[in-house]
Amino acid sequence: MKKKTSAYISLLLLLLSSLLLFPSPAWGQKKDKEQLKADYKASPLYQGSSIGIEVASAAGYLLGGDILSSELLLQSNLKNRFLPTLEIGYGRTDVVNDANDMHYKTSAPYFRIGMDYNVFYLKPYLPGYLYVGLRYGMSSFTYDVSGPDMEDPNYGNTVVPFSYSGMKSKASWLEGVVGIKVKIYKRFHMGWAVRYKMRMSVTEHENSTPWYVPGFGKNASSSFNLTYNLIYNLPF
Repeated sequence: MKKKTSAYISLLLLLLSSLLLFPSPAWGQKKDKEQLKADYKASPLYQGSSIGIEVASAAGYLLGGDILSSELLLQSNLKNRFLPTLEIGYGRTDVVNDANDMHYKTSAPYFRIGMDYNVFYLKPYLPGYLYVGLRYGMSSFTYDVSGPDMEDPNYGNTVVPFSYSGMKSKASWLEGVVGIKVKIYKRFHMGWAVRYKMRMSVTEHENSTPWYVPGFGKNASSSFNLTYNLIYNLPF
């Protein structure tokens, strides 16, 4: 199911990208390059803000995933080119690994802050745009981990319970983002993005390591994921 879902998402992302790259004449007449540059220079610095919600993560959970997360997107538009972005979310998991019967549980907020760059800033006649961006993310969380009893290596047959609760941890990471934003109706838009996440730091403990980091995902040095946002452009 997860592989099929990823394939459908990738196909839709490709189709939407094609719509942006090959605009219909109904979207407006193109102006010559010099006129577009002049219009850009004359345009105001602040061109509004938008708010959105990420729904792909919740959909993945409903389709059988182990992780549930959701986040709000707040973004401003400067010269239709630079897009300062704040993402605030909440992630949780409560899962047992079938291979080793390890139980891991955590839930906590997280945030990301960064900037997107509109590659099509000189093409205002398009119903959307392609962008690249960078994020810094951070989460402070506690987790519980437990598993089958273990044999104490120093005392032979002595059984030691493996169960730790309230383990505190912090994590930070960087994300490279490539995505599109497309107009649906009036102020309503949708946006797809591919994210490459690079872990910077995570607090570990002598007897346990976080399996999942809210906002980052499964604890690894790097990972890819897809996000899908429903977005509303605020009046200004």
